[in-house]
Amino acid sequence: MSKVATVFTHRRPDETRAALAEVIEVARANGWTLRFDVTETEKHGLTPGEALELGAPVAREADLCIALGGDGTILHGLRAYANTGVPVFGINFGEVGFLATIDPDGIGAGVERALRGEFDVLRLPGIEVESGGRSWLAMNDVSFHRQQGLRVADLAFDVAEEEVGRVRCDGLVIATPAGSTGYNLANGGPVMAWGVEGLAVSFIAPHSLTARALVVAPQDGIAVRSRSQEEPVDVGVDGRPVCELPPGGRVTARFRDGVGTLAQTPGASFYHRLREKFGRLANTA
Repeated sequence: MSKVATVFTHRRPDETRAALAEVIEVARANGWTLRFDVTETEKHGLTPGEALELGAPVAREADLCIALGGDGTILHGLRAYANTGVPVFGINFGEVGFLATIDPDGIGAGVERALRGEFDVLRLPGIEVESGGRSWLAMNDVSFHRQQGLRVADLAFDVAEEEVGRVRCDGLVIATPAGSTGYNLANGGPVMAWGVEGLAVSFIAPHSLTARALVVAPQDGIAVRSRSQEEPVDVGVDGRPVCELPPGGRVTARFRDGVGTLAQTPGASFYHRLREKFGRLANTA
């Protein structure tokens, strides 16, 4: 029985069309089947052919997930295959592509190595987010934003059931180590190397001279509460809106270890990625 890889691509099919054709060719040559859900099938106008499973549900049973896109597409793959051990192999078609395994100029050889299993595996933590009886999984971050045209948010946050601070701000971000180089970094929050256990809490435009980012221990739960009397706050998971935090409402977030499985080039390190994606530190000597 042939092995199966699920394929996800970003929303601009013209940019990935040639690369996708190359991935299909390599998969056929190596005896693999590529699975595309309804959205991917329609997006690329795929027609039935050898080694293609089209219009299929995203089954949790797979040998590999191939993501052609930026970090958002790779995060989609990580969430889809959370807690399964299925590796997500990212091909960078985004702006930064911090989570990507290879760049587009090495697709043929890179995918062939991936199908042979020639990659290292990194287990990534996530954030379990809960509010109003609903739950979501974040691989990068959960963010809280004041709504357009309304007053600044008034947010309090508790750690291990102790109120740590209350800040009037445009919002707040809770990030995993993998997500610490995203929105959290833009807020001036701490960059956490992969392998560090914990969550970073940082503020978006805090109206305070004393608001500071915080790294929270993995066993300590976080609760974000709206102290506003009127204004709701938008809540997003990995950049996708999921719910509103109403006045007086509460959202909880907990560190969950090892939920995602990321394929990476053998021997690659977090520090190598940091240098390559964000540039070398300036020499001030």
